Amino acid sequence: MEKILMTPAGHAALDQELKTLKSVERPAVIRAIAEAREHGDLSENAEYHAAREKQSFIEGRIAELEGLIGRAEVVDVAKLSGPIKFGATVDLVDEDTDEEKTYQIVGEAEADIEKGLLNIKSPLAKALIGKEEGDSVEVNTPGGTRSYEILAVKYV
Repeated sequence: MEKILMTPAGHAALDQELKTLKSVERPAVIRAIAEAREHGDLSENAEYHAAREKQSFIEGRIAELEGLIGRAEVVDVAKLSGPIKFGATVDLVDEDTDEEKTYQIVGEAEADIEKGLLNIKSPLAKALIGKEEGDSVEVNTPGGTRSYEILAVKYV
């Protein structure tokens, strides 16, 4: 079974989501199904079918989270240093637009580009791995080739 790299924050977020699904969402959907059953004929009961669909989604997500958490290898990022690797927070500047961005390289399960959490398997992360502050990287993206300069590398 392949281990899944995670930061402590990513692991905690997934763990919290799992606890919420089990303690809040699952009981709520069970109550909704029970209420919908009381309305009679289930074949024409839209509330019942919607609740069962939501229950299916919740149970699927619980199973997915349990699998992810069970295979997680939590990396203490604060103990790392040196060239860019998993867990690094990297300040970049786009050499064409002078736009500055900050990303933390994280595992697939916790990646969220809107929050600056960059999937380690993404083209940008792959290009950054092993580089250091002051280096330039070229990245082939769906929108064309982009060039970035690494302004800073932090492990927090």
